[in-house]
Amino acid sequence: MSVRVQAPQELPEDDGDRSLRPRRLEEFIGQEQVKDQLRVSIAAAAARGEPLDHVLLAGPPGLGKTSLAQIVAAELAVGFVQTAGPALERKGDIASFLTALEPRSVFFVDEIHRLPRALEETFYPAMEDRCLPITVGQGAGARVVTIDLPPFTLIGATTRTGLLSTPLRDRFGIQHRLEHYDKTDLARIVRRSARLLGVRIEDGGAIAVAERSRGTPRVANRLLKRVRDYVEVHADGVVSAELAGAALDLLEVDHLGLDRLDREILRTVCEKFAGGPVGLSTLAASVGEEQDTIEDVYEPYLLQRGLIERTPRGRAATRLAFAHLGLEPPGPLSLL
Repeated sequence: MSVRVQAPQELPEDDGDRSLRPRRLEEFIGQEQVKDQLRVSIAAAAARGEPLDHVLLAGPPGLGKTSLAQIVAAELAVGFVQTAGPALERKGDIASFLTALEPRSVFFVDEIHRLPRALEETFYPAMEDRCLPITVGQGAGARVVTIDLPPFTLIGATTRTGLLSTPLRDRFGIQHRLEHYDKTDLARIVRRSARLLGVRIEDGGAIAVAERSRGTPRVANRLLKRVRDYVEVHADGVVSAELAGAALDLLEVDHLGLDRLDREILRTVCEKFAGGPVGLSTLAASVGEEQDTIEDVYEPYLLQRGLIERTPRGRAATRLAFAHLGLEPPGPLSLL
């Protein structure tokens, strides 16, 4: 069972991506509509002296769901407790978390769509009535004891909203979806991260990293660190557009932000299956990757860029995919 408990306003100080996380809403770049709505909800809850309503944050990986959950706790000046859906295996796991919460704490469950369906019902009375029914004993002598819970805010994060059951999803009073970032916001994130990492970077270098970051801050920060390594070894100076491009070329990240596996997926559909359609399981076996990884990590961006499309019979490549790979389409394809 995984848990991390933080005192009010105390966010992680360790190295790595966490050190680049924004600490307050004004530091969080992008997602303006989500921030504005959260700002109102947080201010209203604080003015009433009540816990914030339960929050569901949805969207592709790496867009800042965990950071926003931590920011909510910091803005409310309350404790923050974190776990993940797969780590909750028994009702007792959930009970141990909920009964230990301080009043008005934020309880963050990442990958909440992977919570075992049998455990979802444990959250229903906790979210609605702040109570937890516990069955004591077995058989005819079993009885139900109800434990009162402190007021708290459950924040769930998911990359697969459709996998949440309707009763659980409807119990979140505040629901937001995070979208991929545009190049301008990503460049701002790169410049901020470079400043925190002590990296000197030109605007052209920041834009070069942003353009190849798949619309995702987590990817932008990862690429920035690798560009930093390249510059320290080969140039020992400021990150320019040229140096950033050379570093990213070395990493096999092309101008669309596609990496080696992205291109392998496209090439498999285009060459082995004549543009498709091809089923997800067949595609996963062909490239040696898990179906969930392709569907959650790679496919959303390929769809966003118009390189593949979903059909009733499977995934199919578009004309843009063939053009990107320098291949000639075998016949009629999507007009994309």
